[in-house]
Amino acid sequence: MAVSSVCCPPKFFSVTAAASDCRGDSGAHLRSEFPSGAASSRLLFPRSCTSGLSSALILRFPPNFVRQLSTKSRRNCSNIGVAQIVAASWSNNHSLPENPLSAAAAADAAATVAIPIDEDVVTLAGGNGTSVQSQIPAADSKAATAAASLSFDGSLAVHAGERAGRGITTDAITTPVVNTSAYWFKNSNELIDFKEGRHASFEYGRYGNPTTKALEEKMSALEKAESTLFVSSGMYASVGMLTALVPAGGHIVTTTDCYRKTRIFIQNELPKMGISATVIDPADMDSLKSALDQNNVSLFFTESPTNPFLRCVDIEFVSKLCHSKGTLVCIDATFASPVNQKALTLGADIVLHSATKFIAGHNDVLGGCLSGSEELISKIRQYHNVIGGVLNPNAAYMILRGMKTLHLRVQQQNHTALRMAQFLEEHPKITRVYYPGLPSHPEHHIAKQQMTGFGGVVSFEVAGDLRTTMKFIDSLKIPYIAPSFGGCESIVDQPAIMSYWDLSSSERATYGIKDSLVRFSFGVEDFEDLKADIVQALENI
Repeated sequence: MAVSSVCCPPKFFSVTAAASDCRGDSGAHLRSEFPSGAASSRLLFPRSCTSGLSSALILRFPPNFVRQLSTKSRRNCSNIGVAQIVAASWSNNHSLPENPLSAAAAADAAATVAIPIDEDVVTLAGGNGTSVQSQIPAADSKAATAAASLSFDGSLAVHAGERAGRGITTDAITTPVVNTSAYWFKNSNELIDFKEGRHASFEYGRYGNPTTKALEEKMSALEKAESTLFVSSGMYASVGMLTALVPAGGHIVTTTDCYRKTRIFIQNELPKMGISATVIDPADMDSLKSALDQNNVSLFFTESPTNPFLRCVDIEFVSKLCHSKGTLVCIDATFASPVNQKALTLGADIVLHSATKFIAGHNDVLGGCLSGSEELISKIRQYHNVIGGVLNPNAAYMILRGMKTLHLRVQQQNHTALRMAQFLEEHPKITRVYYPGLPSHPEHHIAKQQMTGFGGVVSFEVAGDLRTTMKFIDSLKIPYIAPSFGGCESIVDQPAIMSYWDLSSSERATYGIKDSLVRFSFGVEDFEDLKADIVQALENI
């Protein structure tokens, strides 16, 4: 096969046409040549792939071209045998000053053919921590226009961060998984440009990933945040946030009802950094005012709804009160999800989620995230880049996939949980039900103001002791006995055993944890099946 090759100017890849027909000659495959030690590469096409073009015409690939030849190009030539070319993403030529091309190179560049790809704008962190915008020209601007016009959670959950915004050029509908530990630079000048903030890259896997970036953009759109950081777990999100934002010797305020591991970190680990804490009841605003007056409080941190009693904090009121004293507010909204509650729009500075729960929604991946202003999230990201706690890109992909049905799942779980809470409250073998959607809940009036749905978790107390409650749980046939919530499958647990078994009954009582307490996370199964299962289990006690 006769092939003509052309030497490219630096920063470009040349593509030349061969003299055979790729559809008729099985031996005339596309070839990629990477000469040893060369600063450029040649991609060789059969003639039919460049129909109507000169056999020596250069197809110019812009700097930092995509990792793989586009799906569209592969479709155009059925026998193409090479897909992978080079790594990295597009860069904005205007923000990356280069040495002028020679006259010959400029002439070649003028004769090149543009390769159409989807329009996009990517914002990545430059080497000096600043943001660098990278424009991706496109043949089709409909995608970007469509994404910009989305306003409702259902559409944002499906398209935000992916239809427009992802820094990966591909014809695929789904965002690819970018499995890499590091990102390479074509030469030392490009590395210097990165370090000085003129070139966009992630540099190292701990500092970012294109798949994870798409996920972060999706969450920012749902939470109406300037920035989002995804990390390896919800607990790491809490630890990273507290450590990054509260100075040594600082003071925080938190609430009595919360995830036990968060309480352990606050009680046992923060004092090692000289950080003290005031713990208040979620509804005790007088104690909050007193703590703010008596201490230089850096942060108010609470869940809303809380775990496991689903107490609700008046986020708008608390935010105004704390901000008047220069105190930041972080809301762990894991039990709500961004579909039911948007803490940032209510005045909070940061919203935190264990993405393991409702966000991912399939009981198959760990993750956590923090959303808020660019200033605050950047501070946490800088700490994260040093310490670690990185979300694996495969996990990022699974969370992206799960989020596409977030609104559908949460709506179903809201509906099932509310109906079940109403049913349980009337059942003679249930002594108390904790659910913010019930008028009997102490913060029902707050939940109605700041939530559009009340979540898929119901806590309740069975009429009986530890063993009676165990018998009830063991009689259930649909839910799994497990320590999580928010997934498609229903999950049930007895907190006295699952989370507090290392404490005595009297010690558990100090946290309000009775032996008869049950936490039930309703999945997406049919309500009538779940109700029948609970009825038969209650009949067994």
